Amino acid sequence: MKAPFPRTPLVIAHRGASGYRPEHTLESYRLAIELGADFIEPDLVSTKDGVLVARHEPVITDTTDVAQRPQFAARKCTRTIDGVAYTGWFSIDFTLAELKTLRAVQPRPDRAKEFDGRFEIPTLDEIIGLARGESARLGRSIGIYPETKHPTWHCDHGLPLEDTLLAALDAVGWTERDSPVFLQSFEAGNLRWLRARTDARLVQLLDGDGLTPDGRVKAVRRWRGTGVCTRYPQGPTADTELPTDFDDPRSFAIIANYADAVGPWKRHLIGSRETDASDATERTRRVLPPTRFVALAHAAGLAVHPWTFRNEAQHLAADYAGDPRAEYAAFAALGVDAVFSDFPDTALAAFGR
Repeated sequence: MKAPFPRTPLVIAHRGASGYRPEHTLESYRLAIELGADFIEPDLVSTKDGVLVARHEPVITDTTDVAQRPQFAARKCTRTIDGVAYTGWFSIDFTLAELKTLRAVQPRPDRAKEFDGRFEIPTLDEIIGLARGESARLGRSIGIYPETKHPTWHCDHGLPLEDTLLAALDAVGWTERDSPVFLQSFEAGNLRWLRARTDARLVQLLDGDGLTPDGRVKAVRRWRGTGVCTRYPQGPTADTELPTDFDDPRSFAIIANYADAVGPWKRHLIGSRETDASDATERTRRVLPPTRFVALAHAAGLAVHPWTFRNEAQHLAADYAGDPRAEYAAFAALGVDAVFSDFPDTALAAFGR
């Protein structure tokens, strides 16, 4: 019988099974593995003492209970990350021992809070240990898909992420192209630096600046990775500027010089137009015909791993009638190689796995 899709996409558990548990906790990653995910995704930030831990951003205000800890009240401050000022608490102002006293909370207001305050912040080494242990127990490969979060910013603060990351991978022999690892970043300079030092697969993440009225992705006008760090070339320059025209094969050829895959915002593949200006959610939007993104990326030798897929109705365009499986099917039909999902079980079911 003919397969329903050009290829069966891998399922990357976005921040773990973050639709069910507070993101970036061992419990979230463990549940994702139990549900069948192929990869678990830790976003990596640094502690004050140079340990890599999993948090979505260096700002830990909304993902931990730090605001309820009076002993850390004086740590609240304002820092600028890639041109945006944030006021709150930051991972780089805490030692690992101090961070381990905090507990994770659900940052999304549309999700249950029943597990708030129960789980601690995991280190990269603990996440690698979980993936390796569960791989051995279950008899299947479970990979990790770390993102270096704001690497230039970390470098500017004397806490470069890459050395510790590569050392952790080297310690377990995960340094080759066939290792169960993808390393991802929004910063091209960071990936170029890594390309010269590891054979592990690299993924160029691609954002967007929202959508035009007719549903196309607006090019990003604010560059990530601005700073004074001399570790990798600063952008935008000829070497580090990311292309913005993804209807041009040359854009993918540039990325293929240093990366193995692209991780685009899913709207690069299927745009959506607004039909009700009073509704800020996705549910009243209508999708557009697919772009040539997947075909052009594949022609350049790049795999395509779009983000982020969620179950809640407010994250689903009207065309999918509230059924997340319909959205997964639409993207799988394009031939994507993997998807980032908050609900890995739903993705797997949609792909018939």
